[in-house]
Amino acid sequence: MLIRKLAFACLPALLLAGCKDPASTSEGSSRSEIRIVGSSTVFPFAKKVAEEFVNFDPERRSPILESTGTGGGVELFCAGVGAKTPDIVNASRRMKKSEFERCQANGVDGVIEIVIGFDGIALAQSTKGPKLSLTVEEFYTALAAQPFGKGPNTAMRWPDINPALPDTRINIFGPPATSGTRDALEEIIMEKGCKTDPAIKALSDSDKEKFEDICHSIRTDQAYTDTGENDNLIVQKLSTNPDAVGIFSYSYLADNADTVRGVPIGGVEPSYATIENGTYPGARTLYIYVKKKHVDVIPGLREFVAEFLRGGEHEGYLTRIGLIAAPDKTRTEMLGRIKSLTALDGADLK
Repeated sequence: MLIRKLAFACLPALLLAGCKDPASTSEGSSRSEIRIVGSSTVFPFAKKVAEEFVNFDPERRSPILESTGTGGGVELFCAGVGAKTPDIVNASRRMKKSEFERCQANGVDGVIEIVIGFDGIALAQSTKGPKLSLTVEEFYTALAAQPFGKGPNTAMRWPDINPALPDTRINIFGPPATSGTRDALEEIIMEKGCKTDPAIKALSDSDKEKFEDICHSIRTDQAYTDTGENDNLIVQKLSTNPDAVGIFSYSYLADNADTVRGVPIGGVEPSYATIENGTYPGARTLYIYVKKKHVDVIPGLREFVAEFLRGGEHEGYLTRIGLIAAPDKTRTEMLGRIKSLTALDGADLK
């Protein structure tokens, strides 16, 4: 689809007359499609919202969606303002301080952060495989490049970690380094397992860089396979590798419950209820980030965000495809945020 260049330097009412686009410095008329990039986890939710957005008003243009992964999407989003840059980035983890600073440096000085709901980083296996149940410590020990900083990971079978586990090869399919799911996996689950060692836990205060190297680094040998940004591919691989473990969004687990099942962590299975109440160790918040300078310039952008929040209500259509609804108070706050165009100040980002 051809994306026409948008002259953001002009007032919205004068867009059709054309003026200089600060991103491309060329003449052109308005871009009428919303452009969205980012997380593969949020992608199916954004796609559903896009369908409802157009169904509500058939005269609206269908948003353009691209699944780039959170990291890749934020990089595109923060490249600048104008027709060549996205209006929204989907994110399966919060924007990093370094990313926010890159946005600011490139003139994206009004970033609106919207919480759309919750999700879980699910560990899953084929329903045909031997049932596996792990602690956060066992999972970290299996996946870490150098478990607890004691040298390269040599565990190749689950009994190498705990003799009580099924005697099968450690074979894990998971997301790439550019994925927000990978970031959240490292920061939420692996870090919890790593901190079971008191000495390593103390490093989080005394030597943060060393702590992250030990706790967040994933092994690169045959025990872990980077399967790209396509969570459906991991689901397919589990069907042909019944002894393997996959790492992906809970929504994909819920959508494929006939062929895959969740792996309990610390005795807690991934489910809507355990993610909503926070008892599942892999629970996480999902976001979209909106470019303030594009609101009221790109037609329907504000309305699209409102539709995203409507779909994420309890019993809303997004919850029927796996999104965990945010509390009513949070949704009300987010609606107020897009109405007032309150931008993120970045003070509490990490």
